[in-house]
Amino acid sequence: MFFVDQPYVSDLFKKTVRYHSIPVVGTPMAKQMDLHPGTHILSEEEAREMVRGKTPLSVYTTSENALAWLSNQPEFDYLAEKADLFKNKIKFRELTRPLFPDFYFTEVRAEDLATFSFDDIPLPCVIKPALGFFSMGVYNVSHADEWPGVVASILGEIMEIKDLYPAQVFDASSFIIERRISGEEFAVDAYYNAAGEPVILGILKHSFSSEKDVSDRVYTSSKEIIEENLEEFTAFAGEIGKLADLKNFPVHIELRREADGTLLPIEVNPLRFGGWCTTAELSFFAYGFNPYLYYHRGQKPNWAELLKGKEGTLFSLIVLDNSTGFEAREIESFDYDRLLASFEKPLELRRVDHTQYPVFGFMFVETQKGNEAELDAILNSDLREFISSV
Repeated sequence: MFFVDQPYVSDLFKKTVRYHSIPVVGTPMAKQMDLHPGTHILSEEEAREMVRGKTPLSVYTTSENALAWLSNQPEFDYLAEKADLFKNKIKFRELTRPLFPDFYFTEVRAEDLATFSFDDIPLPCVIKPALGFFSMGVYNVSHADEWPGVVASILGEIMEIKDLYPAQVFDASSFIIERRISGEEFAVDAYYNAAGEPVILGILKHSFSSEKDVSDRVYTSSKEIIEENLEEFTAFAGEIGKLADLKNFPVHIELRREADGTLLPIEVNPLRFGGWCTTAELSFFAYGFNPYLYYHRGQKPNWAELLKGKEGTLFSLIVLDNSTGFEAREIESFDYDRLLASFEKPLELRRVDHTQYPVFGFMFVETQKGNEAELDAILNSDLREFISSV
């Protein structure tokens, strides 16, 4: 069964559940998501009854907001507990300690941030909410004298975004401080099948404009990126899956490969692929298969066939987060036409109300190798050239 919730459900997802008769749980929020007529809607009681039948179920959520509903249903305790192992970054580091026994991390309460001593913290480090989403509240710290400014920025940001998501998705009452993981960063959409085996549905390289950058601006997939990492990342996902005993469980994994070749997880997002129906749908645009349907049916991509003819082409997801320095109320409009004209082959543009969420939208683009300058430009842009201020 699938769950839908705010903030967004794509047309591809809506068509998939409608025309392939995938059951969607009729939560109060699902009734507001404009699903296509004829979608197979399960009542909440029917969903609970299916779980009571102890039939292994493939559960998927379009948004971590659905965790709020799951956590209030005793019949779904097993799923909520699995999800919490990953959603709570402290629990996740404890879970993976057997694989990475020397990885440093510690917890600090929000009320203790201002007085927290950096004396025993290995630098550089990263601080982020123990329960977080996107890159909200995430900061790099290279020197102890940066700490007061980082605390001020965190507290200011939290005040702006604290009411956007339920507590199961974003909770700024506790933070994790951990050593900064260096190296190339990747995002992986995958699921564990009924036998607990990991199945990779997409691999994207996450680009950054600088060492200090923690944004989610550009993710890129290609034939080369997938072929070079598929085997290693599958084995890596398998190790994590064994620790948590995962079956019929989708995940969005963020990881880095350090200079010595060591793979380290940044985080694993449970019961979904990339948020806002994004990274998994890049696989659809780029390689022509439907990740939601593959998960529902327990199918495995035939990557050798899917990647034929994809040489020399980059497929990217552009996250248009508000990096302008202007507050939402100060921005009158965003020039989407100018944005589209900046790319050789836009595949899809999804506009978002920036006054409701701190993002202008998402765009999928196709770029030929040799024209990476268009990706570099948007990666380094603060997006001010696209806005009109009040």
